Amino acid sequence: MATKTTTSKTKKTSRRKTTRRAKPKKNLVIVESPSKAKTIGKFLGRSYKVVASLGHIRDLPKSRMGVDVENNYHPDYISIRGKGDVIKELRKDAKNAKAIYLASDPDREGEAIAWHVSNILKLDGKQKNRVTFNEITKDAVKEAFKEPRTINMDLVDAQQARRVLDRLVGYSISPILWKKVKKGLSAGRVQSVALNLIIQRENEIKQFKPEEYWTIDAEFAHGKDRFQASFYGEGGKKVRLHNNDDVQAVLGKLDKRKNFNITKVVRKERKRQPQPPYTTSTMQQDANRQLNFRTRKTMMAAQMLYEGIDIKQGAPVGLITYMRTDSTRIASIAKHEASQFIHEKYGGEYAAIKPVKGKLPEGAQDAHEAIRPTSVYRTPAEMKPYLTNDQYKLYSLIWSRFVASQMTPQVVDTMTVDLEQAGVDFRATGSKVKFPGFTKVYKRGEEKDNLLPDLDEGDAAKMVSDNPEQHFTQPPARYTEAALIKTLEQNGVGRPSTYAPTLDTIQRRYYVRLVSRHFEPTELGEIVNRIIEQQFPEIVNAKFTADVEGELDQVEEGKQNWIKVVDSFYQPFSKEVKDAEEKVDKIQMRDELAGMDCEICGAPMVVKMGRYGKFYACSRFPKCRNTKAIVKDTGVTCPKCHQGTVVERKSKKNRVFYGCSRYPDCDFVSWDKPIGRQCPKDGHFLVEKKVKGGKQVVCPNGDYQEAVQK
Repeated sequence: MATKTTTSKTKKTSRRKTTRRAKPKKNLVIVESPSKAKTIGKFLGRSYKVVASLGHIRDLPKSRMGVDVENNYHPDYISIRGKGDVIKELRKDAKNAKAIYLASDPDREGEAIAWHVSNILKLDGKQKNRVTFNEITKDAVKEAFKEPRTINMDLVDAQQARRVLDRLVGYSISPILWKKVKKGLSAGRVQSVALNLIIQRENEIKQFKPEEYWTIDAEFAHGKDRFQASFYGEGGKKVRLHNNDDVQAVLGKLDKRKNFNITKVVRKERKRQPQPPYTTSTMQQDANRQLNFRTRKTMMAAQMLYEGIDIKQGAPVGLITYMRTDSTRIASIAKHEASQFIHEKYGGEYAAIKPVKGKLPEGAQDAHEAIRPTSVYRTPAEMKPYLTNDQYKLYSLIWSRFVASQMTPQVVDTMTVDLEQAGVDFRATGSKVKFPGFTKVYKRGEEKDNLLPDLDEGDAAKMVSDNPEQHFTQPPARYTEAALIKTLEQNGVGRPSTYAPTLDTIQRRYYVRLVSRHFEPTELGEIVNRIIEQQFPEIVNAKFTADVEGELDQVEEGKQNWIKVVDSFYQPFSKEVKDAEEKVDKIQMRDELAGMDCEICGAPMVVKMGRYGKFYACSRFPKCRNTKAIVKDTGVTCPKCHQGTVVERKSKKNRVFYGCSRYPDCDFVSWDKPIGRQCPKDGHFLVEKKVKGGKQVVCPNGDYQEAVQK
């Protein structure tokens, strides 16, 4: 039997080689903050990766000068401590990137950050990878990415010169203060001028001698109408009343039975122009005056409004333009949009044909637009649900100021009436708003109607009553944050980015303290100022500091070499430093006795100065380390434990709060001052709150409140 053999053909199975597609590389965009990165990332789409450097990544070392004065003031930059992981991630992202764009803020500091990032990542300095925009909106960001540029080294050099100058001043004078006064002190170019201004004002107040003067306000009758007028002078000339004898001499000439003759009536139309939109300085001043915002708080809120707010329209959007500017310039497109909005909302008669132009302060760089809303159609009322309380208040201020700047003037009818009897002149003034103009939007300082009767020359009026009043001239007021910023700007000292850190530094060093929103110098501040004023007179000279700022501006414009600017400052300054090291005597700061003994060792307690202000410490320190907080006893029994008393304390941010004297045994705490009475409605303790115009007693637990005490 034949065996059938079957040949089995081996089937060759061909395996398909699966090749993984490489992920397409993305464009890398580097900004400073995560919130800015989030906003821009939504605008640019998936082909871009936006990351944050978290501010500066390189700086001069803290432990030494870091500036080689023998080698053209070469700065020795190092990576900032704690930024190692950030730099590592940036390098990793850069390695896998299709292209790299540096989109830090559009000013000197932003340019310097971009330059440092470029150096860390070893990018080509000639590459067009720098992107700037004045507002973070979709159109502005996309337009900016169409035209990237190279890093502007003039801007970088200007910032570098400022940093080197500040380091040379700070690290030369501070060691002298450490040796001669106490450790932990510092000195700086702009902060020294600010401190000196505060102390000069304090000296003016101490030396001020009040002068007496008097006024005479009187009520007049013309038929049934009554109106007020004030003493003006005699024989048509203005006269000042120095004392009561002068007043009696004037009143002695008058016969109240006789009428006064109306000798002159002047009717005029006065126009009140709107103010230009905000610069950094004017925004900080108004936020301080109107909102009671500290400068740092204003800049934090403005930064968030600029970097982007989520208003539920697909992506966060920047609500305001860049907030560090000294310009009042407005882009044409923004003017057109504002005009359209004003026509629609208020009517054509309210839209200015030629909006007001602000006068630039001396030395202004005019690099950016004024601070304005990115769209006037995003009204404060519409944005309110998406903003915090602070953001809403500041946005309302910026929005109303900008819209008002594009509106027509307020028109006021004024009337001045001169009255005369026996050569004695009184004058009455009245006004009435004829057309509100810009005050429809921006009501700060709005004039109230003060109507006078319809009077004409030759009419008569009778004096019904007179009210002489004694006054004394007042000393100049201490600086508020707003007033100090205004003075610094007027003197050309500092720039938009420096005001907030300057005010913060002089308070952190306890050279000054804020009392009722006004700066008062401390003993320590006066000692430091005296040393700097005697040994380094140009450092506290506002004009000299302003001239240095002007030279930095010239560096930015490419008209000056930054090394020459630094050298012309440092050569005479270094000689002053050597003299000061020899001439300044060591100052013993005597500790103030606290009037009590240490409960641990029995030695006298003294008042010491710490980071957060004064505190009690044992005079035997460091052998005895007993310390106590300085507290003010209100005399009110603690409403929680009913054993201790309520005392006034201060938080780390220097904010006053109230707690129990038995802390930590009793944890009672309140931001408002308890007054020792109970609410008649629910028995809860009542507190005293500061309100506009005075103080008010309220119940924190309900709606009970008492009338405002002025």
